[in-house]
Amino acid sequence: MTLAHTSHGYRRRRGANPLLAPILLFVLILTAAVGYVGYVLWPRWPDVPVAPDAPAIPIVIGGTAFVIEPAAIRMPVQRHPGRQERVDLAYNWPSLLPAHAHEKPHEKPAPGASPAPHVATERLFVTIQTDDGTLAPMERVQTIYPRYLGPQPVAGPAGLTLRAFRDDTPYKDEELAFDPNAPTHFLARCARHGAVGPGHCLLERRIGHVDVTFRFPRDWLNDWPKVADAIDALLKRVHAE
Repeated sequence: MTLAHTSHGYRRRRGANPLLAPILLFVLILTAAVGYVGYVLWPRWPDVPVAPDAPAIPIVIGGTAFVIEPAAIRMPVQRHPGRQERVDLAYNWPSLLPAHAHEKPHEKPAPGASPAPHVATERLFVTIQTDDGTLAPMERVQTIYPRYLGPQPVAGPAGLTLRAFRDDTPYKDEELAFDPNAPTHFLARCARHGAVGPGHCLLERRIGHVDVTFRFPRDWLNDWPKVADAIDALLKRVHAE
């Protein structure tokens, strides 16, 4: 008798729980609802092609407002308004038009015709990002760079002064190129002649808590006043004061 009672109780406990099915159904419905909301709200702007003449969009970086043409933004994921940590831009030189606004696909030459020569488009690259607490460019020039610079400046192109970094420093194969009369107007860190690669220069500006870095070929130093004016004009264009 006792054994039969125990067996009957065991079978009853192993039976289906009448609440299990409604709970599973509720979980499935909740999962589907969360998935649908996530799909609707998830930003899908990177998949949207950018028109060449799309108007500039407002972007806030490090608390500073900018207005930037989407066609100038190199990374599709960055082509949206609102707050961002960084944007990477490219402009054709010397027009300063957004680099992706007027690109045309390469046309296939007619049968028997020679392919058209490839003409490289020169570009000015710009990176805008938060300063992350680093020293401002001119503070770096005054407090960090002097301990790494060589002793003697030399004359550079078009009235610039060049000051090379020593070979035993982190800035080996680089030098400063600056206007001796107004270094705050034009001061760039450039790869030295003979270094690996074609050589490029970096010119930095600080706006609030944002660093704006311009990268351009070293050969442009021969026409540095034009480069300096173009950088000033571009900053006025993208910085929403």
